[in-house]
Amino acid sequence: MASSLNAKTGGEKGRMDYWLLTATLMLAGFGLIMVLSSSGIMAERTYGDTYYFFKRQLMFTGAGLAAMFFLTRIPLKAVYSLTYVWVGLAIVLLALCASPLGASINGASRWIRVGPVNVQPLEYAKVALVLYLAYFFARKQDLVRTFSVGFLPPFFVTGFLCGLLLLQPDFGGAVVMCGLLFFMCLVGGTRFSYLFISLLFAGGAGWMLISSSPYRFKRWTAFLDPFASAQNEGYQLVQSLYAFGSGKIFGTGIGAGQRKLFFLPEAHNDFIMAVVGEELGFVGMSLFFLLVGLFLYRAFRVAMRLEDLQDRFTAFGTTCILALGMVLNLAVVLGTVPPKGVAMPFISYGGSSLTVSFICAGILLNLSRRVKA
Repeated sequence: MASSLNAKTGGEKGRMDYWLLTATLMLAGFGLIMVLSSSGIMAERTYGDTYYFFKRQLMFTGAGLAAMFFLTRIPLKAVYSLTYVWVGLAIVLLALCASPLGASINGASRWIRVGPVNVQPLEYAKVALVLYLAYFFARKQDLVRTFSVGFLPPFFVTGFLCGLLLLQPDFGGAVVMCGLLFFMCLVGGTRFSYLFISLLFAGGAGWMLISSSPYRFKRWTAFLDPFASAQNEGYQLVQSLYAFGSGKIFGTGIGAGQRKLFFLPEAHNDFIMAVVGEELGFVGMSLFFLLVGLFLYRAFRVAMRLEDLQDRFTAFGTTCILALGMVLNLAVVLGTVPPKGVAMPFISYGGSSLTVSFICAGILLNLSRRVKA
C-alpha cells in the first residue's frame, strides 16, 4: 500500500544510488580536465585567455550540478504533470532557431543566443520527447499495439520535432531523435512489424536527404574512405585517427597531445575523445570505458527495478539519451559512422549538452530512490 502510494504521489523511497552519483561526478570531473587540456591553445589564439573555455565549462558544470541536485529532491509528479508543456516549449525553442534570435554557426542555425551563451534547443528537446513518450506509453498500454494509438501519435510528435531540426539543418540531431523514438517504442510495446516498416522508410528517407545534398554526400563518401580526401572532407576524421594512433598504449600524457595544436578541428567539442585517446592511450581509454560502463549499468539497473511504468520508461529514456550520445560520439571519432555533430555527454565542451547530461542524471538519481530493494 505504502509503495503504491509512494509511486503515485512521487514521494521518495529509500536512498539514491550513490554508485550512479559517483560515476556522474567522476565523468564531469574528467570532462573538465580534458576540456582544459584540449582547449587551451585555441582559447589563447582566439580570445587571448588560455582558460577561456575551461572557465565557461566550469560555469556550465556549476549550473548543471545545481539542476541535478534540484531534480534529485523534487517530486517527479510535478515534472510529469507538465509533459505537454515541455513538448510545447521544445517546439517553440526549435522554431526560434529560424528566427532573428537564432545564432548561425558554420551555416547552421541550431542555437539561440541568450546573452553571453548560445543555447542548443535540440538537447532539451530530447528530454521533452522522452518525458512525452514515457507518459504516452505508460497510459496507453492497453492500446499500444494498435496502429492508430500505439504508432501514429508518438511518430507524429517525433516527426514534427525532426522536421524542425531538418530546417536548421540538423540531420544528425534528427537521427538521434528517431533513435530515441525507436528504443522507447521497442520497450513501450509497439508492434515490431510497425517498427520494421518504419525503419525501412526512415532508411530510404535518410538516403534521399544524403544524396540530394552535395554537402551531406561528400561527408558520406569521406566517411567511406577518409584518406582519399584527407585535406578536404575527410580531414577531421583522418586527424582523429592519427590522434588515436599516436596515443599507443599509455598515451603522450595529459596536455602533451599534438593534434589539438590546430590540426584537429573541434578538439574540445565533438572530437574531444580523440584528444583523450592521444593523451591517455589504450589504457586511459579502457579506464574511461569502464567508467562509462559503470554509469550505464547503474542507470539501466534503476530502470529495470522500478515498479511504476512511467518511472520505468522515463528512466530508460533518459539513460538512452546519454547512451546514444556516448555511443554515437565514439563511433564518429573512430570512423565507424558518418561524421555528425554529437557531443560526448559530460565530456565535450558546451553548456546545453552538459546541462542536459546533468538533468538526465538528476532524474535517474531521483528515480533510484524508488527502486525496490
